[in-house]
Amino acid sequence: MPEGDTVLLTARRLDAALSGRPLVRSELRWPRVPVDELTGLVVVETVAYGKHLLTRLDDGWTLHTHLRMDGSWRVARTGAPDASARGAFVRAVLANETWTCVGHRLGMLDLVRTRDEHQLVGHLGPDILADDFTDRLDLLAPGGTVAGPLGACTVGDLLLDQTFVAGIGTLFACEGLFRLKMWPWSRARDVDVVTLLLTIRRHMLRGVAVPVDGREVKVHARAGRPCARCGDRVVRGVVGSAPTERPMFYCPTCQVPRPGQTDEGPGVTS
Repeated sequence: MPEGDTVLLTARRLDAALSGRPLVRSELRWPRVPVDELTGLVVVETVAYGKHLLTRLDDGWTLHTHLRMDGSWRVARTGAPDASARGAFVRAVLANETWTCVGHRLGMLDLVRTRDEHQLVGHLGPDILADDFTDRLDLLAPGGTVAGPLGACTVGDLLLDQTFVAGIGTLFACEGLFRLKMWPWSRARDVDVVTLLLTIRRHMLRGVAVPVDGREVKVHARAGRPCARCGDRVVRGVVGSAPTERPMFYCPTCQVPRPGQTDEGPGVTS
């Protein structure tokens, strides 16, 4: 699934292509969503919130999309072959006289009043890439830690819980834990969550500043390869439980439980 840096970059591309111009073509190939409702409207902006995209229109409506596992928005010059938007997997088309944006394999699509966006994203935690994210850390983790039910979660589960913080996926969770030598199955209350979130945020911002190449991948999807730090083999574990379990890549030498931390096991490994 595309992570927060990719979604933010997508929002910026859509914003640059569409904002301030009237739509001359709009197709929403989605059940129970009006097909031609948007033609003639002016796009105000497109913003990202976590892994969600919100395209706001001048009549007070918002088009909400989510990429899920395989989705993407592609931008082509209007009239070019890539702007034809043919294909079974096209879910949305938004075009002005200059640019055409085509949504492929989108996982969610909703048309809601802008004032009702909270119905779609209000359950999410703060966006880790938002400008004001660091101002909200004291509320997320007073004193650097989390307590209560969230504190009882494993830190790997907590990072992937979008209701705690929005925008982190498995890649940045794995890499953040590796950089701080944290055992992914430690209880969240036993680790410095603020330092961990700031480490992940810095890594994600590098991915925004230098797309793809800005990411420094040391363990994610590298099971069986040598650890960049110690040379031991990277292992693939599992966080969460069926049907929402996620892979967690880690180094069994660099990332071990500290005394007093739980070692409940990483699930199935390979």
